[in-house]
Amino acid sequence: MLTAGYLALVAYVTLTPNPQGWGPDTFIGRSIDWLTRHGVPHAFAIAEAGGNVLMFIPFGILAWLWVRRWWVAVLLGAFASCMIELTQYSFLPTRYPSLQDVAMNTLGTAVGVLLVAVLARLTRPPR
Repeated sequence: MLTAGYLALVAYVTLTPNPQGWGPDTFIGRSIDWLTRHGVPHAFAIAEAGGNVLMFIPFGILAWLWVRRWWVAVLLGAFASCMIELTQYSFLPTRYPSLQDVAMNTLGTAVGVLLVAVLARLTRPPR
């Protein structure tokens, strides 16, 4: 149930005609404006890349729980991201697919897998 809810949220954020949460009157929009006014260069690009990483961390956690192989989980994240970007390119002219999105989503997946590995190591009983 958790997996289905997460995947539905990702589909909503990535596959609707208009990007979600990026308007000037949203928290993200106001944050980017504030960062830009305070001298942070490329604030939008940083926020967009960071958002892509954060969005796929849960994917990495869930994928590892499904397959129990770190490299398969990361490949699943890369594949899912490629399918999202291909769908945007093919059917959603108001969206902006990019290879950077694939790279950041894949990085997010890898971070999720790494978090699971670290947590498993930390909670393993001593020998």
